[in-house]
Amino acid sequence: MTGTLGRAVLVGLIGRGTALSRTPRMHEAEGARQGLRYVYHRIDPAEMAATPTFEDMLRAAEICGYAGVNVTHPYKQEAVAFLDDMTEEARAVGAVNTIVLKDGRRIGHNTDLWGFAESFRRSMGGERKDRVVLIGAGGAGSAVANALLDCGVGTLLVADTNRGGAEKLVAALEGRFGSGRAAVAPGAEAVAGEVDGIVNATPVGMADHPGTPLPVALLEARHWVVDIIYFPMETEFVRAAKAAGCRVATGAGMALFQAVKAFELFCGLPADPDAMRVTFDSFGPG
Repeated sequence: MTGTLGRAVLVGLIGRGTALSRTPRMHEAEGARQGLRYVYHRIDPAEMAATPTFEDMLRAAEICGYAGVNVTHPYKQEAVAFLDDMTEEARAVGAVNTIVLKDGRRIGHNTDLWGFAESFRRSMGGERKDRVVLIGAGGAGSAVANALLDCGVGTLLVADTNRGGAEKLVAALEGRFGSGRAAVAPGAEAVAGEVDGIVNATPVGMADHPGTPLPVALLEARHWVVDIIYFPMETEFVRAAKAAGCRVATGAGMALFQAVKAFELFCGLPADPDAMRVTFDSFGPG
């Protein structure tokens, strides 16, 4: 225990459909382990009688004395408009998943980028990464795209049903990493046969978004597959990839490591990833 025994820390999660999130318990357990009175609330408009705006929810957190909030689907990009400042990484991604509220200011961070990169290096660091397709160019997809190129992917092909979103992300990636490092894919199905890895950064596969991000018949044993969803832990896409003989990683690692970084930002104390992993795993495989 540290000298901060008993210090109160109030934080939250703003997003829709967060009932199955493991983040609140991970934060609270780590806070208790470090002697803090750490409380983590979900702020979910899907569970409210009225539907507040993101700005309303963020302002309410400020009024209630929150140290900060995590931000998830569908607000990661929208949140940028309501910040006083943001880190260089968050600015590059164009989305935030963590907002620190301090001294009347809102500072945006993207711990998804760090969390995915840390998890990816541990799970797929030795895999071939010449060409990879990323499905999804939203807030999470942007963080994952930057992390993949940071981790050595040669060419990243971005596929999204919103082609304009994919084009915007590719332009930003080329501005940061150089020409030729990213390109818009005509569709994940069209390029599956020419890539080494497939990454799903869409909500497709979650309980309220059933299905798979591309036809599973296109999966081959030579592919490695990452699905950033972690509830359910094993999506239909992950099950199909395992059945096809692919090396697979779920969203568990990204969820864990982004929480480790966010905890430190909220309370100023380093978190123990091994302890937080124990809490994460205590939910079981669901």
